[in-house]
Amino acid sequence: MFNPEEINELIKRLEIAYPEPLCALDYKKDYELLFAARLAAQCTDARVNTVTPTLFGRYPTLEAIASADISDVEEIVHSCGFYRTKSRDIVMAAGLLLSDFGGKVPDTMEELLRLPGVGRKTANLMLGDIHKKPAVVVDTHCIRLSNRIGLVSTKDPVKIENELRAILPGEKSSDFCHRLVLHGRAVCTARKPACPICCIRELCDTGKSFSPSLTGNQP
Repeated sequence: MFNPEEINELIKRLEIAYPEPLCALDYKKDYELLFAARLAAQCTDARVNTVTPTLFGRYPTLEAIASADISDVEEIVHSCGFYRTKSRDIVMAAGLLLSDFGGKVPDTMEELLRLPGVGRKTANLMLGDIHKKPAVVVDTHCIRLSNRIGLVSTKDPVKIENELRAILPGEKSSDFCHRLVLHGRAVCTARKPACPICCIRELCDTGKSFSPSLTGNQP
């Protein structure tokens, strides 16, 4: 169990290591982040960033996306995988944003979850990055690192979200999750955590158990 002082130190160290906790998805409008996040499901952010310029270039407004031929959208986003479902969700969500939300991405969890293809992870991303509200984005990096660090002991995304909400300052939670992504890509990778160079090693359960004299002892 982490006490408030340890949580604050953990946050501080990650803030120093990653001063700009920006979302890796490129976007200019609120709905562009929403649709980019939908494309990113089971796809890399880098791949999505190569596709969205074409998508938003061909359909530059929400109205244009809502009236788009789904087969044309499928062709554009094909390389992102699950392209049929993703294309349908994007076009339908654009229509719902126009009909029910005045063309704006809603700012409550309940309303966001009404949009096709939007789950809690994407909803939290929108709440944090677009609306600057307390949010906990539980992606694969968050699941892996929060368990390795010892903040949680579950792989269930909803449980992780609730447990992190309980211990993280609301105003820090969204950026904390972005920093976990950056740390997960740079240091605490899925294959093997690089404990010797980790900025939070002394605070992390995995880091504390690391011994330079042993091999293969990282989860």
